[in-house]
Amino acid sequence: MAEEKELRYEPAVIEPKWQARWAANPAMYAADTHETDKPKYYVLEMLPYPSGALHIGHVRNYSIGDALARYMWMQGYNVLHPMGWDAFGLPAENAALKNNTPPREWTLQNVAAMKRQMLRLGLGYDWANEVTTCLPDYYRWNQWFFLRMYERGLAYRKQSKVNWCSLCQTVLANEQVVDGCCWRHEDNIVEQRNLEQWFYRITAYAQELLEGLDKLEGWPEKVRTMQRNWIGRSEGTEVDFGVEGIEAEKIRVFTTRVDTIFGATSVLLAPEHRLVPVLTAGDKDVELRISALIDEQKVARETDNMGAIDKEGVFTGRYAINPFNGERVPIWVANYVLAEYGTGALMSVPGHDERDYEFAAKYGQVIRRVIRPTVTEEEVELPFSSEDGVLVDSGEFDGLSCEEAKKQMQAVAVRKGFGEAKVTFRLRDWGVSRQRYWGTPIPMVNCPQHGLVPVPDEQLPVLLPERIEITQEGGSPLAKAPEFFNTTCPKCDGPATRETDTMDTFVDSSWYFYRYTDARNSQAPFDSAKVGYWFPIDQYIGGVEHAILHLIYSRFWTKVMRDLGMVTNDEPATRLFTQGMVIKDGAKMSKSRGNVVSPDEMVGRYGADATRMYALFAAPPDRDLDWQEDGVAGVSRFLARVYRLVRRFAPVAVAAKDAEVGVPSGVSLTQLRKMHQTVAKITQDFGGRWHFNTSIAAVMELVNEMMAAEAAMADGEVPGAVVAELMRTLVLLIAPFAPFLSAELWEELGEQGDVLRAKWPASDAALAKEDEIEIPVQINGKLRSLVRVSADADNATIEAAALADVKIIEWLAGKKPVKVIVVPGKLVNLVVK
Repeated sequence: MAEEKELRYEPAVIEPKWQARWAANPAMYAADTHETDKPKYYVLEMLPYPSGALHIGHVRNYSIGDALARYMWMQGYNVLHPMGWDAFGLPAENAALKNNTPPREWTLQNVAAMKRQMLRLGLGYDWANEVTTCLPDYYRWNQWFFLRMYERGLAYRKQSKVNWCSLCQTVLANEQVVDGCCWRHEDNIVEQRNLEQWFYRITAYAQELLEGLDKLEGWPEKVRTMQRNWIGRSEGTEVDFGVEGIEAEKIRVFTTRVDTIFGATSVLLAPEHRLVPVLTAGDKDVELRISALIDEQKVARETDNMGAIDKEGVFTGRYAINPFNGERVPIWVANYVLAEYGTGALMSVPGHDERDYEFAAKYGQVIRRVIRPTVTEEEVELPFSSEDGVLVDSGEFDGLSCEEAKKQMQAVAVRKGFGEAKVTFRLRDWGVSRQRYWGTPIPMVNCPQHGLVPVPDEQLPVLLPERIEITQEGGSPLAKAPEFFNTTCPKCDGPATRETDTMDTFVDSSWYFYRYTDARNSQAPFDSAKVGYWFPIDQYIGGVEHAILHLIYSRFWTKVMRDLGMVTNDEPATRLFTQGMVIKDGAKMSKSRGNVVSPDEMVGRYGADATRMYALFAAPPDRDLDWQEDGVAGVSRFLARVYRLVRRFAPVAVAAKDAEVGVPSGVSLTQLRKMHQTVAKITQDFGGRWHFNTSIAAVMELVNEMMAAEAAMADGEVPGAVVAELMRTLVLLIAPFAPFLSAELWEELGEQGDVLRAKWPASDAALAKEDEIEIPVQINGKLRSLVRVSADADNATIEAAALADVKIIEWLAGKKPVKVIVVPGKLVNLVVK
């Protein structure tokens, strides 16, 4: 009983002990780039918002990255594995309103609480490079980057139709509107407002952002597809339609199907197109009807329902002239045409476009066929939109394929001066203005004499006032803080006012991983030489929900910094991994559903190692994980078996630490073979798709094999040198998954130094290879028996063993197979009539 008590696994004792030791002597801090000849490895999980507590989704995400970081340390790499806090944002302001706590105080309290949880979980971060984005030593450089972009014309201000969330009381970027609603308030419809806003000219990099996706072979294809679709490149032709009676005016339309222009039977304008007031001036009835269209469009846009909008239009009473054939076509205003997409005007070709067909049929417009399919002589039903056709009723272009007609018609438009080749993008410039307090102040002042004036570098950072009254009224609270709002002009020293908008918090997360390489630099955002050593990130880990919002912005920021001469890499990360969600009670864990599991509860009951290991064991990391507390308990019992096994044989292992294993046989050979097979399996898993679930299952199988041989190890049938090798390797294999237990057992085995610095075990291929293998034998595709043969047996030997098997002889009942199919090492199939 005394021995059983001594070998009891007590994570509540073991884990705090090692947590304290690691705090005093950090093991996972990266070596200085100038003081090591080790190869580098930069592994990173997306930084969290400091909401106050980690959830199990965090635990899963961070356990994946931590296991990889520990494995790479043991492989001999200099590893950078940092952590920080995406600490600006609206929730802090909401909490200030609710709890009467200043956002800074609320945020830093949450940072401290979540950091304590991470330390308790044994997550091995390089805290020397911790970043907190709401502190001036970080957001100063947000402002510095803004000024560099302003100098290059990449930051600008304009009056624009923007997305407004009435609950957030601020503007949202296009990427932050999901199904017509705010990304933070899923049931709140986003309004459209005209406001003066700051933008980053991300469209200047649209083509490069698109082309760069082809090089990101280490990113999930679904992420690259989402970005391609969001960037939305279209190649086509812009064509000018004249306006009858107004010689000076032209209506420029963009089309990807100029080959159908002879089928254009009207020109459609967006309700807010600049020419609409000109064309309808004086006709009050038309003006009122167009105003109604604007209202309909507004509702559709705010509910993200433009694709299903009931198509409505108003005839202006005016006509446009088709430049290819001189035909008069009516000019209509249509509610499904958007002013900000393309040119805000399009030619309606109802015979070959479904939307145009619906509109034309509703208003009795002409519908013409100008494309005939090449695959059949029969006329297909309109609208026919395929590009696999030839032109008809198209003048001199009749008989041309659609592809050839596009080229020739575009050339004619260019030669005659009424059109040009054009590439357009769905991507729009990034609106970075937010009418809130808790964000980076935009470093611009408004001077009555000089207008907009940038704040000089030497006056950075423009500090947020720490205590300010926050209300839900419209406009930034900073406008109501005289100590912030009132300033002097950097040019003339005259009275001026500060810009009161703050930056979108996605600015903070667009470059934080560069700051990690040099987080204490007070002279620059980072040392370019250090970035050159660490970048690109070798492995980035985070949720697929950030495929557009965060990842496309961070790619843009990298290219801007490259063009500023600060970095040499084109992309931030070589590889990206998107983990699955954590599910409980059939739904994604969330506070709103009330199904959140606290990591603290799991750690308190079962220990951090069991909680982490279950998060890796329960499902492949790219799949959703259905959280079951019973599973955590099961992993805890497994770790208890490991603890008892290693503790029991630690004295034998210590005594035989330097002994030679020799040539194993019998039980020793069986144990070592299983050990080397497990090493090979886990090493392969780390180098491939991270099947940590099967890695942990392989360790469980190894432990079962070792426990089956406990008596042989105890009575000396297994030599002490073999016992030492088995125990040492077992501890190394669990080190990436159970850091506390592995550290404790490593010490029990008499090893010096941190297990993290121990060399990852190598698999001996000769020892791992089975002497014999089991081959399934089928008759007409159905399994009938299993035979054992030498692992290196040739096909003839395998066939002979199958035909000599007693069960097979009984199944054949004297019949002779007409064919024998041998798949070496896999199976034998006997074909019998």
